[in-house]
Amino acid sequence: MADGLVNVQRPATMQTPSTQQQPAWPRPRGLLLDAMGTLIDLRQSVGSSYAAVAERHGVSVEAAAIDAVFPAIYRQAPPLAFGDLDDETLLEAERNWWGERINATFAAVEAPAAEPELQRALFEHFADPGQWQVYADVEAQLIRWREAGLRLAVVSNFDRRLHGLLEGLGLSPLLDAVVVSSVAGAAKPDPRPFSLALEALQLSRDQAWHVGDSPEDLAGARAAGLPCLLLERASTSNSRSTMSR
Repeated sequence: MADGLVNVQRPATMQTPSTQQQPAWPRPRGLLLDAMGTLIDLRQSVGSSYAAVAERHGVSVEAAAIDAVFPAIYRQAPPLAFGDLDDETLLEAERNWWGERINATFAAVEAPAAEPELQRALFEHFADPGQWQVYADVEAQLIRWREAGLRLAVVSNFDRRLHGLLEGLGLSPLLDAVVVSSVAGAAKPDPRPFSLALEALQLSRDQAWHVGDSPEDLAGARAAGLPCLLLERASTSNSRSTMSR
């Protein structure tokens, strides 16, 4: 598979120039794809969104201050992963997980703790596909991969909002499966989300590659026994340093 994949830790787009040498890996029958920072990106920074939503709830925070502290708070958080829960309980767990990140962020910039209404508003804000964008090269590449007969699954350290995002952004019809950590009960670099994706695609680990953009992608793929191709994308919205792992 010479064209359409990137070399490990090298290029900034989903497509590989034909002059670049591909890794000596078995030709895949499927690809496991990261979401944030790989397929989609925020239209504006986390700080800008937090500041705008907080202002509507009578709370003043500086976008730049939020952007300065949020990446570390996000990366130090426990995995966004839960056990076998019913839908209502899982939604509550997902909201509480993000609520804790929101309050930690507000505390770090010396802002008042976010009331439950503000936490809910921020959770819903990032569930809106309009707050996200698809990288310019992604749709055409997914179409080429599907036309080549590849099975495609997303493996993301996110929650069930991702299903609505991918649907709203027009990517769902191009995907065969979506695995999110909150439902999987484990997050990358744990290999379990990869195993679930392979099971959904009915492939073995020697029949698939992983494409991502973070150290967790690389470590998780290795733990699952998968070749991993890392993208290096330039991001104007800061999502790569915040919600990508």
